[in-house]
Amino acid sequence: MSFLMPIQHSRTWWPSAAATLLWALAAASAAYWFLQFPSGQSAPTPALAQSADGAAPAVSSTQVARVLGVQAPAPEVSVAQSARFELMGVVAGASGQGSALIAVDGQAPKAFVVGQAVVDGVILKSLGPRQAQLGDDAPGAALFSIDLPPINNDAP
Repeated sequence: MSFLMPIQHSRTWWPSAAATLLWALAAASAAYWFLQFPSGQSAPTPALAQSADGAAPAVSSTQVARVLGVQAPAPEVSVAQSARFELMGVVAGASGQGSALIAVDGQAPKAFVVGQAVVDGVILKSLGPRQAQLGDDAPGAALFSIDLPPINNDAP
């Protein structure tokens, strides 16, 4: 004759509940950091094209550093380059967004919004009161700023 013994349930259920809670927290933490990883702006990687002879093109160390996310120091801007731009007007909010009226090389001024290319390689980075900051395409600080001409209060 076979007797079935009733299964005795443990009266202490909290160790299994604590282990389940810890595993749930670990999974939530891993999911959070996984979702945070790709955030931020990354430089687009240039496609490598092969030349007609099949050799790979030469890649400069600055290009490799840029793809790997290294922030290179901003190149020095000559006075002649910054003198090409003249700020004629600014409409800016407290956030630095807005538009600026900029004349390039003595031509008629044009309106540019923040993030728009003013000339090849130079974009409007941000705006301030009576000021515009210009820089290159790379994320980071502006290379130089241009100011509105001073207000002449002596005019009749």
